Amino acid sequence: MCAIGRAHYKKAMNTPALTPFEAHIRHATLVEQVTRWDRLYHSEDSPEVDDATYDSAKREMLAIEADYPELAKNSPTAKVGAAPSEGFGKVRHAVPMLSLDNAFADDDVREFVGRIRRFLALAPDAPIALVAEPKIDGLSISLRYENGIFVQGATRGDGTEGENVTENLKTLASLPRRIDNAPAVLEVRGEVYMTKADFLALNQRQEAAGDKIFANPRNAAAGSLRQLNKDITASRPLSLFAYAMGEVSEPVADSHAQFLDKLTQWGFPTNPLATRCDDVDAVIAFYHGIGERRAGLPYDIDGVVYKVDRFDWQQRLGFVSRSPRWAIAHKFPAEQATTVLERIEIQVGRTGALTPVAHLVPVNVGGVVVARATLHNEDELARKDVRVGDTVIIQRAGDVIPQVVGPVLNLRPADAQPFVFPVTCPICGAHAVRGEDEAIRRCTGGLTCKAQVKERLRHFVSRNAFDIEGLGDENIEFLIEGGWIAKPADIFRLETRNAQGLQRLQNFKGWGEKKVTKLFAAISNRRTIALERFIYALGIRQVGEATAKRLARHYGSFALWRQAMLDAIPRENEAYHDLISIEDIGPAVATDILAFFDEAHNLDALDDLAAQLTILDAQAPIATNSPVAGKAVVFTGELTAMTRQEAKARAESLGAKVVGSVSKKTDYVIAGPGAGSKLAEAEKLGITVLTEQEWLALINPVV
Repeated sequence: MCAIGRAHYKKAMNTPALTPFEAHIRHATLVEQVTRWDRLYHSEDSPEVDDATYDSAKREMLAIEADYPELAKNSPTAKVGAAPSEGFGKVRHAVPMLSLDNAFADDDVREFVGRIRRFLALAPDAPIALVAEPKIDGLSISLRYENGIFVQGATRGDGTEGENVTENLKTLASLPRRIDNAPAVLEVRGEVYMTKADFLALNQRQEAAGDKIFANPRNAAAGSLRQLNKDITASRPLSLFAYAMGEVSEPVADSHAQFLDKLTQWGFPTNPLATRCDDVDAVIAFYHGIGERRAGLPYDIDGVVYKVDRFDWQQRLGFVSRSPRWAIAHKFPAEQATTVLERIEIQVGRTGALTPVAHLVPVNVGGVVVARATLHNEDELARKDVRVGDTVIIQRAGDVIPQVVGPVLNLRPADAQPFVFPVTCPICGAHAVRGEDEAIRRCTGGLTCKAQVKERLRHFVSRNAFDIEGLGDENIEFLIEGGWIAKPADIFRLETRNAQGLQRLQNFKGWGEKKVTKLFAAISNRRTIALERFIYALGIRQVGEATAKRLARHYGSFALWRQAMLDAIPRENEAYHDLISIEDIGPAVATDILAFFDEAHNLDALDDLAAQLTILDAQAPIATNSPVAGKAVVFTGELTAMTRQEAKARAESLGAKVVGSVSKKTDYVIAGPGAGSKLAEAEKLGITVLTEQEWLALINPVV
């Protein structure tokens, strides 16, 4: 999400201003919640919150990020899906499968079109055609064809890697096995879903057989496709809509509308309601028309997707973080119902945050049975004054767990008492304290609290961190409770401990020689790790994947990064200013990084872990034949040939490091009209200053 988009979310949220401290605490809480929700939804087909709650949390994060952009890189707004399940083979997507930014009002859509116009520097009256398509509530998939033959199918996974579900997809009658007149390589993307009628019939069969009842069609479709036994998939009534293009060996269309026509010619089912619209008014009219017809459609939809029609514009627009600039999902509003709150449970998260969860009398809301809802935090619970026994208003927008809007006061039982938030951790019994001006209460148990140990180690071994197969939640919990591991470095000593101890893992139920051998091999394979993954795996607050990559590329090696952070701790020195000059790393992010390094026990754990590993130096993402690969670049002043956003994106795609301020380590300053203090500093330090045209000549040399 670009800065303009975040500012729009801030305006849309209309939330009261937060102090920097309050903003960072609230953002950290939201990151923890949404990360958990993503894992449950994408990896376990067991969503914990409804779309309304999820979207509301993301909108609040974006509003905070409008004021504190440095928080954006640790945000789930920059991530896609979740890691593939260990039960399937993995497929790396040649072209990432991105998630979509969301719009919730007509004005959001108009702002989306306005951002496109500004990014491409189009005239105010220049037409921008969009294709509007119903947003199917199913499971995103990728279909690869080679020489017209279907050879591989995969789920979206985390956007970079998905699950290999080729054999399961072959059971779909609507999937073409062979297509004529296709390019040598063609990747088609779409959605596997279940119609409302098929969903009801499946649940009737499941109930009659005493099997699991699915909560909604989306869960049924995802659970049916992600079966290790393809015969189960074959027995389920799954449908398919194709709607997008991934990797292709040669162009097949000039626009999205043309590509949809091509898909139909090849025999793929496409949504007949998809419509090319000439302007923003037309797409908004389409949205409201579909909304009126929504209940009568044979399948669930949770909004409408708008895509820029021209492929050349899509290519220029590119993507920001994990969302394309050229597409957006216009979501439908939530549905509401009432039910009774039976009890409130306190859950403990990875950082020790205590989160209240409402357990409800199950109720059907828009065709979905819901039974639990998050109450977010102590303040939110107190503000709504929700009590056990209350009849509460809940709302949802297409998933399982609703948002609690508030109590129906005239139905409150006479003996209902305000909920007393605990002052001790329900997991370990340690004190749960709330700092001054903090929005959340946290367990002080640290590594003595099983809830935190498990979640911290789960993050460490997760897909985008160390990616150790065989260390899923169940096995992590077993190893912790059995005293086998308590910190990251213990994982890499596990094989030695197993060999030398009196007990052997392979003798425990559910393990065995083969499983243990595979686990030790997986751990051994991760003794060599990329620097960016190592940094991300440490779980430093505000250091997400993107920030870890920037740190790795900037410092190059673990030793240099470690020493630079120690040197920067005193602040207001060259090392500190070098740190905050990195793009999107401001003082707030730097504070959290340096706080990590300022703790002796963190350094001990860091060095203990590093001693077990080979940490690879960072590599530039682009081939070294780029003239600016590895160069630190600062843009200042006005650009005329392209917007500042496009210029930065182009520089980074060529391997340059775009930094926010000038220092001795800066290689180029690109100065346009109106350049001020940065230009003066560059001239003072003797750094190469280029005009915009000189910069373009450098990165686009005439052959």
